[in-house]
Amino acid sequence: MSDRHEHGQDQESGHRHGHSHGHEQPPGHPHEHPGAPSRRHGRLRPGRRLRHLLAPHSHETADRLDSALESSARGLRALWISLAALGATALAQAVVVALSGSVALLGDTVHNTADALTAVPLAIAFVLGRRAATRRFTYGYGRAEDLAGIAIVLTIAASAVFAGWTAVDRLLDPRPVNHVPAVAVAALVGFAGNEWVARYRIRVGRAIGSAALVADGLHARTDGFTSLAVLLGAGGAALGWQLADPVVGLAITTAIVLVLRDAAREVFRRVMDAVDPALVDRAEQALRQVPGVRGVGELRLRWIGHRLRAEVAVVVDGGATVREAHRIAVDAEHALLHAVPRLTAALVHADPAPVPGEHDPHLPLAHHAVA
Repeated sequence: MSDRHEHGQDQESGHRHGHSHGHEQPPGHPHEHPGAPSRRHGRLRPGRRLRHLLAPHSHETADRLDSALESSARGLRALWISLAALGATALAQAVVVALSGSVALLGDTVHNTADALTAVPLAIAFVLGRRAATRRFTYGYGRAEDLAGIAIVLTIAASAVFAGWTAVDRLLDPRPVNHVPAVAVAALVGFAGNEWVARYRIRVGRAIGSAALVADGLHARTDGFTSLAVLLGAGGAALGWQLADPVVGLAITTAIVLVLRDAAREVFRRVMDAVDPALVDRAEQALRQVPGVRGVGELRLRWIGHRLRAEVAVVVDGGATVREAHRIAVDAEHALLHAVPRLTAALVHADPAPVPGEHDPHLPLAHHAVA
């Protein structure tokens, strides 16, 4: 006896099931249903608290989608705010570049502008990810976020190449820096703006499970390092050491390469469907505690954008009726949605407990197995 239980496919011509939740809280956070009233600063709005207590407790697909859309909205909000911050930073630096003629500061301004523009492909990915699944894209458009992450990694790599090339050029052809105090202030502004944006993007990216947004935050941090190089180079120039700028620039290029490695590894893992093994352990533990589940077979988790999906086989009593097996599958999915943050759908397959002498019911599928 087997039961296939799927609640995650919201196709244009498909049907919708209940029993699903969206999860945006970190591990260990008390579960809150997406259909519940929104909590602001830890409180329910007074007018909705009573309605929440009196209203039926909903597990519908629409509630799960509301939570997923809210996570995309948070990502978009982070992008637009950081775009405005980096745009203002680049504009302020451009004014100083026009006054001082600093090539190093010009390079930093270009970096900040490029970093601001990386918000565009990621914003497009977030918007696409909010579109409903179709008959062609049955899992939706969440993978666009991974493509944006690849674009961001390539941008970080280009920034590293540009920073290294500029440093070597300065080393071979030292140039004086005018208006050193103004250049130093502009460099501090660049570092402060980039570091603030980096922290904001990384925090929101980790909160919603977006590897691309985290990579974009790391990119902003690399530009902050470049701003520090400009500051240190200006300090060295003020002391009469013209090679200070290119030497520090080479050191910062190395730092950018290290950040590039971390960002590339994170995006690569996401593209390859890697998940934190702790999430798998947590899911298995939750399933084993479900009444009626005698064992947990194959369990798979995968990211689609910043949302998780699960596929799992559970062992149930071979004498259970179809309705009983279905109830256990529903309870198993419900337990997973509570236990695994950002899980939006699970497919649960119920296998009957083996009986001595009975043939494996999956034997007809053996010749389809991938070698």
